[in-house]
Amino acid sequence: MTARFDWFKASPAAAQALLKLQVYVNDFGLDHTLLELVKLRTSQINGCGYCIDMHSKDARSAGETEQRLHLVIAWHEAAHLFSEKEQAALAWAEAITNVADGRVPDEAYARARTHFSEVELVALTLAISSTNAWNRLNIAFRKPAGDYQPGMFKTAQRA
Repeated sequence: MTARFDWFKASPAAAQALLKLQVYVNDFGLDHTLLELVKLRTSQINGCGYCIDMHSKDARSAGETEQRLHLVIAWHEAAHLFSEKEQAALAWAEAITNVADGRVPDEAYARARTHFSEVELVALTLAISSTNAWNRLNIAFRKPAGDYQPGMFKTAQRA
C-alpha cells in the first residue's frame, strides 16, 4: 500500500498538537508499560500497522516480554499473564475505542475505577483517545509500517 502523503509534514501544527498531548499522557505518571500495552491494544483494534509496530517496539524497549506482546490481542484468554490493573486498562481501552458499538459499559467503568483514581482515569482515557487520533491519521493517509525506531519522536515531542 502506498502512502497518500506525509500528514506530519503537511500539517506540522496538527502533529505538534498531538505530540504535546502525548507528552502530557506520557509524563502523567501512569506506568509506561501499561500505557504501551493500552496503546498497542487500541492500535490493534483499529488496524493501524504503523502504530502497532511503534507500540510493540516501544514496549519491548521498555522491557515487555514477547509472550505478553503477542498475547495482548487475546488478553481475555491469557488473563493470567496480565495484572488486574492491566486487564482493567485493556478493557477500558476496548470500551473507549469501540464506543461506536454502544455506550461505554458500566462494567468497564467500574473495573477501571477499582484501579485508577478519577484523574488517572482521565489520563488513561486521553492516552486511548490520542492513540485513536494517531491511528486514524496514519490509516487515512496510509503511513507505512516498519521503519519506526524506539524513541524517535522524543525530540519532536519536546519541541
